[in-house]
Amino acid sequence: MSESQLWNEVDDYFATLLSPADEALTAALRDSDAAGLPQIAVAPNQGKLLQLLAEIQGARRILEIGTLGGYSTIWLGRALPADGRLITFEYDATHAEVARRNLARAGLDKISEVRVGPALESLPKLAEENPEPFDFVFIDADKVNNPHYVEWALKLTRPGSLIVVDNVVRSGRVTEVGSTEPSVRGTRAALELIAAHPKLSGTAIQTVGSKGYDGFALARVLA
Repeated sequence: MSESQLWNEVDDYFATLLSPADEALTAALRDSDAAGLPQIAVAPNQGKLLQLLAEIQGARRILEIGTLGGYSTIWLGRALPADGRLITFEYDATHAEVARRNLARAGLDKISEVRVGPALESLPKLAEENPEPFDFVFIDADKVNNPHYVEWALKLTRPGSLIVVDNVVRSGRVTEVGSTEPSVRGTRAALELIAAHPKLSGTAIQTVGSKGYDGFALARVLA
């Protein structure tokens, strides 16, 4: 058995036991596939981790940058109370429409909002609304802009808020100091920002599983 096969088997075991799929989650992936969306949604156990982190955080307001078909959005939305609020940004209008349908089927359309367009255009517009600070931010969009997304997350959160940045390992290429790959450079810049910023305390974790070799960064906003 190859390493990747073993990783998949372990992930399947964990997911079946601890984060089993239900109709809303299964349908979200099915409809995303049918619409031709890329198969890059988080794994079920990773989705459950996001939900647990948001619940531990006691989150009432969640911001997601990178919606895709709304699979991770469903996990996050389930962490919110009935009067909670989730705003998620999606670049592609087709993806956003799939996500809206998936969120409605999951019963989360009343507390969630999918906004369409480049996140770096949507974030300043959101800031102009002077929203209440977000308790939890999940960043899973184009990696080249990760440092900008972290900077905006800081502006839109409060001391104690949690920021999660996905896909930071880049199959190990994150260690390449002189990389010319935009996603690697953007990820390194985001990690360096987290390390150097006086209002952030963070770490990064490597993972293996059904999504291959990857990982995520986790940062807490300080006073």
